[in-house]
Amino acid sequence: MTRSEPFDAAPVTMEGQNPKKATYSRFRQRLERRYAELWAILPWGVPHRENMQTVFDLVCTHNPTWQADPGAALRIVRQWVLAQLMDLDCDQQAPLETITLCMTHLAEFALDVACRHTLTELDKRHGEPLGASGKRVEFWIVGMGKLGARELNVSSDIDLVYVYEEDGDTTGTTDGRGQISCQEYFARAVKMMYALIGETTEHGLVFRVDLALRPNGNAGPSVASLGALEEYLLVQGREWERFAWMKSRVVAPRSAIVNGSAQAMRQVVLPFVFRKYLDYNVFESLRTLHQQIRDHAAKRSAGHPERANDVKLSRGGIREIEFTVQLLQVVRGGQFPELRTRSTLDALQRVAKAGLMSLQAAQALSAAYVFLRRVEHRIQYLDDQQTHVLPTQDEDLFWIAQTLGYSDTCGFLKDLDAHRELVAQEFDVLLGGGRAEQGCAGKACAGKVVSQEHTELETLIELFSGAVKKRLWLWHESPKIHALREESRSRLMRLLQRTAQWQKEGRVNEDAVLRMADWIEPLLRRESYLAMLHERPAVHERLLRLLGAARWPARYLVQHPGVIDELAGGDVLTTRFNADDFEAELQSRWVALQRTGEDDEENLLNLLRRGHHAELFRTLARDVEGVLTIEQVADDLSALADAVLRVTTQWCWACFKNRHCDAPQLAVIGYGKLGGKELGYGSDLDIVFVYQDAHERAQEIYAAFVRKLINWLTVKTGQGDLYEIDTALRPNGNAGLLVTPFASYADYQQQRGSNTAWTWEHQAMTRARFVVGLSTLKAPFDGMRHGVISAPRDPESLKYEIVSMRERVRKGHPEKTDRFDVKHSPGGMVDVEFAVQYLVLLHTARHPELADNVGNIALLQRAEKACLLPTGVGEAAANAYRELRRVQHHARLNEEPTDVAPSDLQRESEAVLRLWRVVMG
Repeated sequence: MTRSEPFDAAPVTMEGQNPKKATYSRFRQRLERRYAELWAILPWGVPHRENMQTVFDLVCTHNPTWQADPGAALRIVRQWVLAQLMDLDCDQQAPLETITLCMTHLAEFALDVACRHTLTELDKRHGEPLGASGKRVEFWIVGMGKLGARELNVSSDIDLVYVYEEDGDTTGTTDGRGQISCQEYFARAVKMMYALIGETTEHGLVFRVDLALRPNGNAGPSVASLGALEEYLLVQGREWERFAWMKSRVVAPRSAIVNGSAQAMRQVVLPFVFRKYLDYNVFESLRTLHQQIRDHAAKRSAGHPERANDVKLSRGGIREIEFTVQLLQVVRGGQFPELRTRSTLDALQRVAKAGLMSLQAAQALSAAYVFLRRVEHRIQYLDDQQTHVLPTQDEDLFWIAQTLGYSDTCGFLKDLDAHRELVAQEFDVLLGGGRAEQGCAGKACAGKVVSQEHTELETLIELFSGAVKKRLWLWHESPKIHALREESRSRLMRLLQRTAQWQKEGRVNEDAVLRMADWIEPLLRRESYLAMLHERPAVHERLLRLLGAARWPARYLVQHPGVIDELAGGDVLTTRFNADDFEAELQSRWVALQRTGEDDEENLLNLLRRGHHAELFRTLARDVEGVLTIEQVADDLSALADAVLRVTTQWCWACFKNRHCDAPQLAVIGYGKLGGKELGYGSDLDIVFVYQDAHERAQEIYAAFVRKLINWLTVKTGQGDLYEIDTALRPNGNAGLLVTPFASYADYQQQRGSNTAWTWEHQAMTRARFVVGLSTLKAPFDGMRHGVISAPRDPESLKYEIVSMRERVRKGHPEKTDRFDVKHSPGGMVDVEFAVQYLVLLHTARHPELADNVGNIALLQRAEKACLLPTGVGEAAANAYRELRRVQHHARLNEEPTDVAPSDLQRESEAVLRLWRVVMG
């Protein structure tokens, strides 16, 4: 049986032979002696939630006095559950999830019983608690930690936070007595429930209850209103509390979960736990918290060396696995909702799928987690104590090893050490960022770090020279610098020191440092960016190289600073854009938002923008590092646009109130650079919308939908926009319908009827393609397009039309004296494009290979191969066009004019002019 398979143990009875291994437990032996007579009437098997109620009822029937005071019955149910879990775990090797889920169900069941009993009693004394609306005030028991994650161990305490819906008063009794405030009513409920669950009696206890995670901890009231909780988290909530609340959920009463009122907690907790930006400030907070835990464990083990073998709190223990995965979730969970899950094992799978951890590391940590949790359970089975320390008795150790399938203790301890060492290494790698980079150890390193933290800005500025020194000197009087908290100021100083060292070594250039100063100054209030660069030196260096390469990346980063986290991915420079992966990732995030009820239009718009910006930035990083050619950049940006259009169309339709079918019967036709797959970074999208739908209101429906879709693509949210949209190439241009029936569109293009397309529109058709939408329209569109561009034409008339259009374009872009514009000057890119369009429109009928929308370079090569161009003319023009695109691309990246000295591109312009003379005469 694998860990993920369901466990369905066959029922056994107490009349049979007791399991051999489980009965070694001293706790189990006590249970046998104490409850043998009662257990004889109880069922035996996997203790699911349903049979817990059955057993509870049987126990209450056995002793009717327990019906009025269910505490004793709950304790006996708990002992019954533990006895069965020992059998299942130690003798039948039940999966970890079976054990932890049964314990979780026990806690939920016990809390529900206690809550219902308590509220019934309080209602008799004080009446119902009512809010301002006159309705009963809801009460929620929030499970934190392992209870919230459904991962309770067999001797765990339960971390609870009690919350009620709103302030108010009880109705009092019928004789007018007993009226109290809701705060007092629920405070009494908490006290009464503790007596039923947490107090130790002759039957033991059900669970130890810990309320330390409530607002203000042990100094705060035992129960808080939802409003008070929200205010606390907003104003006073600390970083470590975000980790605690990440696993929270309402666990009782059951009625609050069924009626949906428990959902109100999500609206308060989610914004506190998951921030809308990548949040690296939590690294230092988690370091501090973990160091406190390690220091506490060290103090406990001082003079008691046996306590050093704590499988939970010691180095490489369970807590470090939980911290590792929770850190990745908290940092990124705001922007990547698919990472939001309470289960540690599920979270490990998700962070691996998201590329935040290698699959091998995630699998190793999962295996270690299961192993350590199973060891933890066996430690607790021995005496039902809340301990995580390995026993010192050889017999106890051998029993633990034996129940885990080992023949001796040595093999068990060897594997235990191996798992813990792996966990410790992964944890140290994750949290080592700001400390490991110093490259020293011991007292000397400590002194160096302290020195760095107190280095004044003036001293660090002296490490730079020239324009950088002049630029940074402005920071000396900057209010933004002086307003930084000490911790953030220290991070900034360390970043400057690291940057100065890299510039001295020649790893980054002066432009990079200047642009980084311009980039980071407006972001100083968002301290998480300082934290991220400090924690991730590799991201810091890649960022500097990117900024040093061109101006446009720097401006893009100012607009979308969150994308720099993409530089942390180890594969950013070794992979290409994959549309299937991109769309699947967006869909998984949408599903995650649906689970938490956050899938409103604003969140979907921002989700699309974050995904688009991240992928564009990844392509940009590969581009400036020289990993991609100009053609590959255009291919990837065009594929990204296709994917964004596809997903946006689907999501927008799902949010469209007037939709009349599951999917829109609509297609998006791409023209220009989108159609020709030659998009650049700032390109707008030339698109035309067509539909094929017999619905009587189809025109009205799709016109409204297309307006909404264009708004989704163009509107600026807090995350920016997606694309500018140009629909001027639709039939009759801006005077025509925004969306056209496909039949009318085809008639217009194929010269059927009185309203038909112009020659320049047929020129545009040479670069048109079906992008996304109704799949049954793709073949008709392709057929229509082929018919348009292969239609018979008079060569001279076509030439006249195209030359006239070329002259109009040229007049609209006057040339500068003694400068060559790579796009518009004679011999520039536009000449190539118009010449290719002429060849396609004139010769496709006899040379169908020209119909393929494969780009100008490939079409020139095909035309030469078809002998439509003299040998060498097409190839030379193709090479020239490639170089002109390269020059234009780099000029735009550096935000420079796209004109150069004529001599710089003389060979290329001559090759293009020769093509023009050959084609146009």
